[in-house]
Amino acid sequence: MPVIAVEYTYSSATAAARDEVRPDHRAWLSGLVDAGTVLSTGPYADGSGALILVSAADENAARALFESDPFARAGLIDGARFTEWRPVMGAFVAS
Repeated sequence: MPVIAVEYTYSSATAAARDEVRPDHRAWLSGLVDAGTVLSTGPYADGSGALILVSAADENAARALFESDPFARAGLIDGARFTEWRPVMGAFVAS
C-alpha cells in the first residue's frame, strides 16, 4: 500500500486551541498507529507544523481519513499537503 506524507502547517494564532485539543488529536492518531495506518508522526521542532506518514490506498483516501482529525474538525490546521512518497531504503520500505 502506498505511503502518503501528510504535512500540516500551523500558525501561532491557533497555538492555545491546539494545546486544548491535542489530547484528542493524539488519541485519534494513536488509534491509527495501533491499526497500522499511521507509520510515524510528530511535530516539527519549531512548532510550525507536523509530519505524519500514512499507509493509505491513495491520496484521496488519506485526505478523507484526515477529515476526522480533531485538529481538522476544530479548524486548527492552516494548511495540509498530501503527497505520495516512495521510500526506497530504510525502515519504511515494504519487505
